Amino acid sequence: MPWKQNPWFETVLEAQRRAKRRLPPSVYAALVAGSERGRTPEDNQKAFAELQFAPHVAGHQTDRELNTTVLGIPISLPVLISPTGVQAVHPEGEVAVARAAANRGTIMGLSSFASKPVEEVAAANPNTFFQMYWTGTRDQMVRRMERARAAGAKALIATLDWSFSIGRDWGSPAIPEKMTLKAMWDFAPEAIIRPRWLWAYGKTRHVPDLTTPNLQDPGREAPTFFGAYYEWQQTPPPTWEDVAWLREEWGGPFILKGITRVDDAKRAVDAGVSAISVSNHGGNNLDTTPATIRCLPAVASAVGDQVEVLLDGGVRRGGDVAKALALGARAVMIGRAYLWGLAANGQAGVENVLDLLRMGLDSAVLGLGHKSIHELSREDLFVPPGFERHLGTGADAATSAGPAAAGRRPAARPSAAGRSRRKPVAPASAEAPTTPPAPDEPAPGSAPDPAARP
Repeated sequence: MPWKQNPWFETVLEAQRRAKRRLPPSVYAALVAGSERGRTPEDNQKAFAELQFAPHVAGHQTDRELNTTVLGIPISLPVLISPTGVQAVHPEGEVAVARAAANRGTIMGLSSFASKPVEEVAAANPNTFFQMYWTGTRDQMVRRMERARAAGAKALIATLDWSFSIGRDWGSPAIPEKMTLKAMWDFAPEAIIRPRWLWAYGKTRHVPDLTTPNLQDPGREAPTFFGAYYEWQQTPPPTWEDVAWLREEWGGPFILKGITRVDDAKRAVDAGVSAISVSNHGGNNLDTTPATIRCLPAVASAVGDQVEVLLDGGVRRGGDVAKALALGARAVMIGRAYLWGLAANGQAGVENVLDLLRMGLDSAVLGLGHKSIHELSREDLFVPPGFERHLGTGADAATSAGPAAAGRRPAARPSAAGRSRRKPVAPASAEAPTTPPAPDEPAPGSAPDPAARP
């Protein structure tokens, strides 16, 4: 019998390698994403490696507790599924991810730009959090929240840090507006060299339709990514008063995602949020934004006694989870990590990723001499001098620019009327929806977009 590769993989990096071999090149490139130089996604991972453990040599605990709660929901490990759109990665998409998360006892975050409707995902995992951007009219937002609530969503995640820097130094994959015959013809050279991916879709007799069913208005077709992106372009950016309105309209547990600054974290608390996610949109937003693990300690110190603090960005190992908890996070959210697993082996691949994180976290808790993740603290780490970023406090600005910078007032933010909307580029990955061109521009006919990470 010919040699057959073991479907189980031992690291997230191996899952990524398998995803690269399985996915059409442009789909894989959309998952990698990033913006401009790509420094932020690189730093998201690199920063974790700069933190060093301080393990004990004896006195280890035989039994270790890894479970916790997030917004009152018990979970078996402190890892949540971050909301991402997984178009073209796997035919079952978010439903497969939701089943995997349910089987491993954790929470599913569902993007409003997802490829599967909230009803199907919530049925697969009762502990589903629904994610929304500030896009559309208030009436549309209310309808979307009501639909998610009726489907059983336990919390709302608001992602507001989406701005889209233009261009990537390594180039951006093009995507079609719809999978028309012409689009499929243009995409065929990529698909034919990835027969396993092609066969997975062939068995369903469907192709990715590149629509966003959770943004569908009554009596209308679900918008495409192009239509959804255009709606966002036309929506004035939210104010803090809008954040408070959104939280009040939802009326339940509410997470504000995209925090890196201490002053923003404090404003979020004032707006009444239940939790915040320290996140930089997976590095798909403003490039050279610091790694989230660098920003976490200052944010957690400022508001961690008032709201739950989550960490999103760069988590690839269980040791990364332990480091985030030691610096003040209640739990972490993962995006690209589970997308690599989904691409490599479907639902089982996502479960594989969650198992790896669990095992790595357990090893860290063991080596550090603890019996529970709740005992992890800064004392378990060596944090190099200059590692942290205290954004929104004046501390970093004063250090880098001298005494005068500390007293300098920030420039006023341009008004919505004066801010020009940028033309979109090709798809972004794990946190941001793809970036199709506006409807009045010719659509680039190539690969479907697999990942939109709110």
